[in-house]
Amino acid sequence: MNMAAHERPDTDSDDSGSPAKSGRAQGRNPVDDGPRPGLFTRLSSQFGSRGLARRGPALDDAARRELLMHGAEGTATILSVRSGARSASTAPDAGPEPGCEFWVRIKLESRHPYETRVRQRVATADAEWMRPGDEVACRVDPGDRDRVVLFVPPPGETTRTNIAKILSDGRRARATVLAAAPLAADYTGRDDPILRLDLELHAWDEPSPWRVRIVQPVPLAALELVDLGRHLEVAFFTVDRGESVAVDWAASGDGNA
Repeated sequence: MNMAAHERPDTDSDDSGSPAKSGRAQGRNPVDDGPRPGLFTRLSSQFGSRGLARRGPALDDAARRELLMHGAEGTATILSVRSGARSASTAPDAGPEPGCEFWVRIKLESRHPYETRVRQRVATADAEWMRPGDEVACRVDPGDRDRVVLFVPPPGETTRTNIAKILSDGRRARATVLAAAPLAADYTGRDDPILRLDLELHAWDEPSPWRVRIVQPVPLAALELVDLGRHLEVAFFTVDRGESVAVDWAASGDGNA
């Protein structure tokens, strides 16, 4: 008697059976067939309470002056701010204080954007211009890209368009969400996350739609609005790559209710 046939009784039947019994099908987790998790869940699972490694102390005045004079010019988007000297009497929504740790996204000419932490003192007058979502100027050490100085450019040089001004005075359009990616690596669900949104805009007074990429804070209550294919109400000044575009979260929530 051929014992090999008894040792592997199912081998032949598996090979000749339906493709649905392939190894991939047999190992499939039934959970895969469930609903796709929401963006809030994906944010938390992707980032949790991790974050970039903390760097050393802030630059001293001499090193800061040296970097301001000889560093590579760039721009930095503020993703989060942590104050190391916040007093008990300070309001929770107050701006940064001296001795702040910024998590920023740096953009330099001819280089890919990257993210890093910056520790430095901040003048009280600059605090309101260095909140999450704001874009400021920076100087970067060519030999160490994590050695950065942030500063608010003079009013005549800044290119930032205030989100509130766009929403107040801008033209209106309807946007379709093409992609949404979180940028806050230490996002824990306590604050509004900073997201990079790829949108396609349609305006009644423009002949054709156009695509933009924006980086803006998203209210926690509005996270479900940025799933792929959802529609948002936005304001804009001109057809560009996203520099003059802002999402109206209140109107978007009403439109999707």
